Amino acid sequence: MQHPTGKEVIIIGAGIGGLTFALALHQQGIPCRIYESVSEIKPLGVGLNLLPHAMKALAGLGLEQALLAKGRETREYSFFTSHGQLVHREPRGKFAGYPWPQVSIHRGDLQMTLLAAVEERLGPGVIRLGHRCTGVNQGPHGVTVLLEDAATGVALAPVRGRTVVACDGVHSAIRKQFHPTEAKPRYQGSTQWRGVTRAKPFMSGASMAYVGTYRTGKLITYPIRDNIDGQGTQLINWVIEYAKPEEEERDWNRVGRVEDFIHLFEDCHFDWLDVPAMLRAADAVYEYPMVDQDPLQFWTVGGVTLLGDAAHPMMPRGSNGAAQAIIDATVLADLLATMDNPHDALKIYEEKRLKATGDVVLANREIAPDAILLVVEERTGGQPFARIEDVISQEELQEWQERYKRVAGFDSGSLGNGNTAA
Repeated sequence: MQHPTGKEVIIIGAGIGGLTFALALHQQGIPCRIYESVSEIKPLGVGLNLLPHAMKALAGLGLEQALLAKGRETREYSFFTSHGQLVHREPRGKFAGYPWPQVSIHRGDLQMTLLAAVEERLGPGVIRLGHRCTGVNQGPHGVTVLLEDAATGVALAPVRGRTVVACDGVHSAIRKQFHPTEAKPRYQGSTQWRGVTRAKPFMSGASMAYVGTYRTGKLITYPIRDNIDGQGTQLINWVIEYAKPEEEERDWNRVGRVEDFIHLFEDCHFDWLDVPAMLRAADAVYEYPMVDQDPLQFWTVGGVTLLGDAAHPMMPRGSNGAAQAIIDATVLADLLATMDNPHDALKIYEEKRLKATGDVVLANREIAPDAILLVVEERTGGQPFARIEDVISQEELQEWQERYKRVAGFDSGSLGNGNTAA
């Protein structure tokens, strides 16, 4: 068994949260080791958004320019009814006056950028692949992490540390150990299909568009790579959400079929985008039921805590899953660096982040940015309107967006005060 060394932290999982945490620890001069179950880290997934509070944290780790080079700086959000009528448009990131950009990026590009930084700064040996965590034991001399070979299930030598942080996602073994009677994932009543398509830019070439609602078929689309062929073609990310009977499986790599949802958008030929053509030209399609978990009562037991999706799995609305994991990571690293007792640091981290992230989980159910389109749909009965001002005021539209930003921690007041942990 390996024994603890000083302030060394054991990280379970080399996803976005785990890699960001490793970089934040390294910046604070705290050594760490990462144990990851996969045998090779690959650039999987589709697109996501790094909101200004996440970019503030990543910029502090020296990654802003690398991420801008990989992704696309988001200029604006636009919200349309299913008939293609504009409801609201607002600038984003630096275009909205923030000191930090909002970046739309392929999830794989983000993870590989983080991985490259970890290997460059901490050394390639810091990540132990093929090691699956099956649980932890705690005693007076620290935390023992139980491991198995992910390919064979054969037990591996356990490791011991003073501090262990579970960044191993929605299926975290440590979360299950701490909360063995937790209810099954809560299904919201709809399913998402996600994909990417190579296409010419639409609108500003840096726009995110929301069209319709999940009740009749919702589309979210935005570019995540620019000029991929030297002729101006972009990689366009798109998300479809539609009401569907409950499903149990929770797997981002589950293959979907365009035929399951294309009928919802056959008439969506807008002057700025031919939606059915974009969907049919997809490189690949993934299907994912919209589920989350109710906020937990605690994350921390002794020298062990949860981070990212292991702590607060949320529905992919509002572009906040990755952002909250990134903020978890930097907040916890700062506390471990400034406090002598790591157990106290973990508890204060929980106090700072548990309610804050729980509020985002709940907000994603009801007041995510595009949920304003449900309000418009209800007030119009799903019919076209003559003037949006007759349906909803600009003040109400703006307050809807600001309310979500306040809950998520990226309203201009919070960021202006440097308070992304509240």
